[in-house]
Amino acid sequence: MKYFLTALGLALILEGMPYFLAPGAIKKTLEMIKEQPEKYLRLFGLTAMLSGVVLLYMVNVF
Repeated sequence: MKYFLTALGLALILEGMPYFLAPGAIKKTLEMIKEQPEKYLRLFGLTAMLSGVVLLYMVNVF
């Protein structure tokens, strides 16, 4: 549970940093994302998840 909460805290810090450091750029980026077709967003999400799984695997195996 300690590792999970540590990972969650780190994720929240990393997710919150762009909103704190560059809120204007985030607004522009969200507008651009809003205009993208759903299939591209799904592909990006799938790629991000698979990258995370591969990274976790590599960290735990090596």
